[in-house]
Amino acid sequence: MAFTALDVKKLREMTNVGMMDCKKALEATDGDLDKAVDWLREKGLAKAAKKADRIAAEGVAYATVIDGVGVIIEVNSETDFAAKTDAFMGLVKSLSEIIAKDAPADVDALKACTYPGTNLTVTEKMQELVMSIGENMKIRRFDRFEGNFSVPYVHAGGSHGVLVNLAVEGDIDATEIGKNVAMQIAAMNAKYWDKSLVPQADVDHELQVQVAAMDNDPKMASKPAQVKEKIAAGKIAAYFKEICLLQQDFVRGDLFTGSVEGYIADAAKKLGGKVTFVNALHYVKGEGIEKKEEDFAAEVAAQIASAGK
Repeated sequence: MAFTALDVKKLREMTNVGMMDCKKALEATDGDLDKAVDWLREKGLAKAAKKADRIAAEGVAYATVIDGVGVIIEVNSETDFAAKTDAFMGLVKSLSEIIAKDAPADVDALKACTYPGTNLTVTEKMQELVMSIGENMKIRRFDRFEGNFSVPYVHAGGSHGVLVNLAVEGDIDATEIGKNVAMQIAAMNAKYWDKSLVPQADVDHELQVQVAAMDNDPKMASKPAQVKEKIAAGKIAAYFKEICLLQQDFVRGDLFTGSVEGYIADAAKKLGGKVTFVNALHYVKGEGIEKKEEDFAAEVAAQIASAGK
C-alpha cells in the first residue's frame, strides 16, 4: 500500500512523533496507519495513539433537557457565520423540542414532523430558512434519553455537545455532578465509558503491543516471555485509565483527586444520596465529515505562475 506526504503528516498528528520516524513506520507497515501507530509504540516512540481523523465542518452540536427528556442533536451549515445566527439556533432549539415531544425514530421521521408554531413540516421550514439564510443546512444526527436524570453540556458555542444520563437515589440535585462528568467527556474523549465495555480483542491487542515494546527495549528484551506477559498484564490498568471514562483521572483536581467514578461517588455522598453513571452521548461538530482540502501554498504558487505569463 503506497502512502503520501499527507499520510506522514496525519501519522505525526496521531502520535506526536517526528516526520522521519513516521515515514519509517509507514514504510515498515506498507502504508497502514493503524499498524504504523503500533510500530511506533513498539519502538517506544509513541506513548499513545491519538485519533486525528475528525475534520471540522460548520454548524453546531447541541444538548438540552426538555420536560425531563435529554436531547442531543447536530445540525450542519456551510459556514460558521450562518451557524451563529438567531435563525439557525432557533431551528436547532425547535428541532430539540420536537425530538423531546414526538420521539421521531430517525432523521427522516424528524423531517416529516410538524414544525412548532406552523403548519409546515420540518423539511418545508428548513427550505424556507435555506432561502432566507442563503446556505444549505442539514440535520445530521440526534438522540435522546427519556429515563433517569439527564444533564446537558455544550462546549465552545457548539463544537461539542454532551448529554450525560445518571441514576439518582435520594432527594438530591445531581446537575453539577452531571455537568462535571460531561466536561470530562468533552475534554478527554474516552473511547469507552467503563472498562467492562472494552472488547477482549482490544485488551489482547494492547497486551501484544506492550510485549513487543519490551522486545525492542534493550533493558527488557532478554527477560523471559512469561515475565514480559506478566508485566504487560500489570499495565492494563493504565490502559483502562487512558481510554475509559470512569477509570480516567478526574480533570477537576480542585474538586476531587482520583478517578471519575470516585468523584461521582464522593460528590453524591456529600449531597446525601447516591449517583450512578448510566450512559452518555458525545457529539463533536463535523466529526468525520470530509471537507475539501485547500492547499493554500499551491494556490498562491499557481497564481504567481499565471501572473508571470
